Amino acid sequence: MPGSTILLQLATLFAAAFGAATVLPFQSEVVFVALQLAGDIAPVWLVLVASVGNVLGAVVNYVLGRWVEHFRGRRWFPVSTRQLARAQHWYARWGVWTLLLSWAPLGDAFTVVAGMMRTPAWLFLLLVTLAKTGRYAVLAWATAAAAG
Repeated sequence: MPGSTILLQLATLFAAAFGAATVLPFQSEVVFVALQLAGDIAPVWLVLVASVGNVLGAVVNYVLGRWVEHFRGRRWFPVSTRQLARAQHWYARWGVWTLLLSWAPLGDAFTVVAGMMRTPAWLFLLLVTLAKTGRYAVLAWATAAAAG
């Protein structure tokens, strides 16, 4: 059943992209490139599904950021007060434009800080969607160029 195979492949890509945008150790690029090279799914669908998954993962980070300060000072809290203050200062200095780097390694930390800094949700979604969709579009182009 080719249709169900394609749905499974897209679901796998979605899950990998979602996980890659959170604190989970996922790599969506490997899945994306493998599916593109297989040639069963049009690149536009790969970009769309990966982008939606990655943006939704970033939304999880944003929501976590909105609530993370309630736990500051607890022994198990993953960052020190100094690290948290530094991240907030950096974000306050460079602003929401740091979200355009949310596609980069460690860029998902910006999505957590955006929640902490109470960035408007519409602006967060706009910038993160541009960044993450742009990354997958460039990846699709690079993969097509390398494959010839």
